[in-house]
Amino acid sequence: MVRLIRTRQFLLRDKVFLISGGSRGLGLVIAREVCRHGGKVSLLARNMDELGRAEEDLVNRGGEVLAIACDLQQRPHVEAAVRRTIERFGRIDVLINNAGIIQVGPLDHMQRTDFEQSLGLHFWAPYELTMQVLPHMRSQGGGRIVNISSIGGKVGVPHLSPYCAGKFALTGFSDAIRGELANDNIHVTTVAPGLMRTGSHVNAQFKGDHDAEFAWFAASSGMPLISMKAERAARKILAACRRGQASLTLTFAARLGIAGNAVAPNLTGFVMKVINRFLPQPVAASGDRLQTGWQSRSPQSPPRWVTGLADDAIDRNNERIVHQAAQ
Repeated sequence: MVRLIRTRQFLLRDKVFLISGGSRGLGLVIAREVCRHGGKVSLLARNMDELGRAEEDLVNRGGEVLAIACDLQQRPHVEAAVRRTIERFGRIDVLINNAGIIQVGPLDHMQRTDFEQSLGLHFWAPYELTMQVLPHMRSQGGGRIVNISSIGGKVGVPHLSPYCAGKFALTGFSDAIRGELANDNIHVTTVAPGLMRTGSHVNAQFKGDHDAEFAWFAASSGMPLISMKAERAARKILAACRRGQASLTLTFAARLGIAGNAVAPNLTGFVMKVINRFLPQPVAASGDRLQTGWQSRSPQSPPRWVTGLADDAIDRNNERIVHQAAQ
């Protein structure tokens, strides 16, 4: 009973949040919401220019922010980031493992390195951050860990095989450690979002028929009935964090897909086969080349009225910076 009461009374004010992938997209939106409620944020990302833009955004909103350039696939970087956060704020109350990358394209064009990159960022990076943060949370009497997985970590989706492999690993890790860490008053929440309008579709990575792969992905990212606005997703994620909720699935389409796969996996498998028939087919060797969404846009890309809701989030959520820095 005492533990239940403590969960209900967990407030964001003065809490310290360590957010990976916090410089843009969903991570930045979550950080804004934390700052709006009086929390403090430490943002981790690789690009310092991007981090500087995010830090300015949050400070202008009254937030207390520490921006740390960090390659999450390098253990010394992760150790240093946790140490700097503790030195600055004295504690870490909430770890949000949010950093990720989306790789889109047929299996024929994916290589081992694509899978290694996905597992490195979606599984090993959260693992390292979690293991570095745990001693501090235990010594202070508890904390929260929020792992941002995906519907792609619950249901295998064609043309997203590296992404699904990494997210399935994160989901398994997150669900497995929940019971063990509860003994230390550390609550673990596994989040499985469906499509969100974060603006990140332009920084996703594409292989195969680049124009066609970008077209279907960008169109899906902006559809109102199957995608969710990032700000609404952030509020729901933080509400689940405050409650110490075990699991959160975002968007009705994602809940339907996960439930359908659990109840009727053979039917779900058949549906995925049908969906795959409508997706772009593998192409020549040029399809092995990796391109961002920015590079894959073409006159044949979906019109503004199809992608408008997703495109509107690009500048708002700092997603244009990566493209500009790459020029």
